[in-house]
Amino acid sequence: MPRIAGVNIPENKQIEIALTYVYGIGRFLSNKILSQAKIEPGRPASKLTSEDLSKLREIIERNYRIEGELRREKMMNIKRLKEIGCYRGGRHIRGLPVRGQRTQTNTRTIRGNVRRTVGSGRRKAAEKT
Repeated sequence: MPRIAGVNIPENKQIEIALTYVYGIGRFLSNKILSQAKIEPGRPASKLTSEDLSKLREIIERNYRIEGELRREKMMNIKRLKEIGCYRGGRHIRGLPVRGQRTQTNTRTIRGNVRRTVGSGRRKAAEKT
């Protein structure tokens, strides 16, 4: 199993798809990296030579932020927003949607699938004795 940036790349997938297992690399960036390394995207990851792998590692490590470095940068950006007390930082603190989505009906995923239903508000009468 080839390793790039500390991530095991699946051997049975095409290298274009296999590179997306690295945090910070999507399909577009994967194709861009493969064109720089002059490797065809349809080739299976198991058929890559050690030369090809070293080219890919070098291009990725030299030009792109991935994995731990990218996660750390993302966390620092969120922390900065919280510290300066801006609106977006407050939304992060409260665990609500940050980018302007409506919250009356459509925030099940961000709120943890909370389903609050309210009855009629009227309690049943106590039993007769």
